[in-house]
Amino acid sequence: MAGILDQAPLSPRHYRLWLLATAGPLLSGVSMMVLGISLPLLRAPFHLSPSSTGLAAASLMGGTIIGALLSGHLADRFGRRPLLIANALGLLLAGIWLSLTPNTILLILGELVLGIAVGGDFPVGSSYISEFMPQNHRGRMLAASMALQPLGMLLSAGVALLLMHGSGTTWRWLMAWQAGLALPYFLGRWRLPESIRWLMAHGRNQIASAELARFAPQRSTELQRMGRELGNRTHAVSKIPIRSNTAWRVLFTKEYRRRTWLVTLPWFLMDMATYGIGLFTPILLASMSVLPERLPTWQKDWINTLHTTEVDFLLLAGALTALWLVPRFGRMQMQIQGFLGMTLGLLLLWRATTAHWSFFVLFLGFALYNFAMTVGPNATTFILPTEMYPTQVRALGSGFAAAFAKIGATLAVFLLPILQRDLGVGLLLLGMALLSLLGGILTYTFRVEGHGLTLEEHHGSLPLRARQLEG
Repeated sequence: MAGILDQAPLSPRHYRLWLLATAGPLLSGVSMMVLGISLPLLRAPFHLSPSSTGLAAASLMGGTIIGALLSGHLADRFGRRPLLIANALGLLLAGIWLSLTPNTILLILGELVLGIAVGGDFPVGSSYISEFMPQNHRGRMLAASMALQPLGMLLSAGVALLLMHGSGTTWRWLMAWQAGLALPYFLGRWRLPESIRWLMAHGRNQIASAELARFAPQRSTELQRMGRELGNRTHAVSKIPIRSNTAWRVLFTKEYRRRTWLVTLPWFLMDMATYGIGLFTPILLASMSVLPERLPTWQKDWINTLHTTEVDFLLLAGALTALWLVPRFGRMQMQIQGFLGMTLGLLLLWRATTAHWSFFVLFLGFALYNFAMTVGPNATTFILPTEMYPTQVRALGSGFAAAFAKIGATLAVFLLPILQRDLGVGLLLLGMALLSLLGGILTYTFRVEGHGLTLEEHHGSLPLRARQLEG
């Protein structure tokens, strides 16, 4: 049955499931851009200090830690579909909450709720996509999911440019934009099927065979027979036996410890650099460009948002390039090269700020950084956890990796406004460059080569061999 799932031709049904499982990456980009644009507009009416600005941003990132850990664990236990619906509801309610918030405290709490929903959708959505997609298309479809993150950023920047006209309610409409995007996900996910691999791992083979017949209708009779014969037997391919009450320990066993370091440490470092730079790109560009002091705040924010949009087009270009390069050259090679490209881009930015080079050079530094990040680590860190762990703990492992990464993002977005004030932009960029270089070194150190393997081959013997393990 796993083989049939891997060999099924890519169909419109696959694309529909993929689209409805991608709320996490899309709303991650949207929420980051919306908050980054809104913070300058909120400084005066909400009396935001550098600390409260950092706290508002950190609450978004901190919420993703809670969401990723909680949602990943629950998805392995109760199924992918219930958590996909719950996360979409959280995204919808958080967007409405933020659009109506009257003060800083409720803003911070609303960003926390939004972060929980966004963070929760990452491991569940990625696990769901990886478990459904045919083997030859899995890497490309997962990379395409992360392409929606920069697309969300660009769409939000475009909406902001249209809405900004000096009105004090612009930021409220931007917050409401998030709820509008979450609504179709919430409505559409009610009709999603449960993950076939999750059903097989929990002994629900008749339901799994019926769902699989929708993707391979020519083998419907054969699948019905398989479902009856398998009964309640579990399909579990893993390097070690896994029990539900010891699932967490699996991540740190001898067999999976190296994989855990691979999927957590580089992602942690990437998010420290990426979310710190990405969330505050409008602020950083503002500090590097010279605008007349007499301009009102909203006009300065409009100009900086326009510059941010121009830079962020390279995010989308890198993400689209990753659709071709990651499946072709593999996860390890693209992650290492991407980290090196990020390092070069940030070093160019650092040198440009310290030597007072032109704004055009600064723009090129941002462009190189964004392209290298999305063509490599931003895609591969999302893909790797879904392959490094077996079905029984796939969402848990993906959630742990995402949560660990978002700890780095939370630290970055909280400390960045303060460090920018105390150390200056130049030293800040130099520190980000060193983090990116370390990410490449750690990827090489803990690399696990599995290019071209099925999900089961990653954890069983070759050729594919299913083992009956206690669930």
